[in-house]
Amino acid sequence: MVRNVLSLTTGRIAVALLALIALLALLGPLLAPQNPLATSDDTLAAVSSAHWLGTDHLGRDVLSRLLDGSRVSVLGSLEVALTALVVGVLPGILSVQLGRVFEWITLRLADTLVALPFLLFAVAVIALLGNGITQAMLVTGVLVSPLFYRVARAATLAVARSPYVEAAIVAGASTGWIVRRHVWAKVLPPIAVALAQTIGVGFVIVSSLTFLGIGVQPPAPTWGGLLASDLGYLGQRPWAPLAPALLITLTVWASNLLADAIRDASGEAGRALAGRRTARAHRTADADPVPSGGTR
Repeated sequence: MVRNVLSLTTGRIAVALLALIALLALLGPLLAPQNPLATSDDTLAAVSSAHWLGTDHLGRDVLSRLLDGSRVSVLGSLEVALTALVVGVLPGILSVQLGRVFEWITLRLADTLVALPFLLFAVAVIALLGNGITQAMLVTGVLVSPLFYRVARAATLAVARSPYVEAAIVAGASTGWIVRRHVWAKVLPPIAVALAQTIGVGFVIVSSLTFLGIGVQPPAPTWGGLLASDLGYLGQRPWAPLAPALLITLTVWASNLLADAIRDASGEAGRALAGRRTARAHRTADADPVPSGGTR
């Protein structure tokens, strides 16, 4: 599936953009030209050789804060997506395999989590546990997990009554063996699509919370926090919100683009592409080699 995704133009664009964002998260704090927390008297400065994106209302270098804040923003979105994946996938698969009681309990839990407003619930948890991005993202990931539960359950239902699964049950195979051998390969593509989409959703959630000043202790920089502080000084620096807004938009767009590419690569188009690649390889292998300097 990875080769099929990379064979698509949209897949290559999405992977390239997300790899660039990942590099920013990994190396951004190291690449910051100045201390992102250091204030100065040069407040609301324009773009210059000393400050490539100017300074904010406290005289802090905006580029340094943008680079330093990339790690918190990216890790927060990954925390949401991975928490939702872990909490949602296994119950979704087992709800089809473990009988009606487990199915009823997990369905009711999923319906309850869907009904809870995640932003309000995250704010309430932060009020109880303290202002930290980790606990906010863990709670948000649990509230997003019904997406993975329903995707995993739907994919498992599609293969639960297939002849090979029924034959394995009759032969006495365990639930774990059936899931590993027959179910997981069918469930993986839609889960990969949901994971890519959830990374984008998680990024929007992280940006929304930090825009409101929730989850991060000031003066720690985040992309959402930079966007919020820049909006207060549009009269002096009207172009300032463009950089954090562009990074947020590009990340969410690349995540959705990757989800579309995975869906295309794992669907009929992807299977046709794999079939053409296999046929081309067979034709190449069957062709007689032409001797050097000679003829057939």
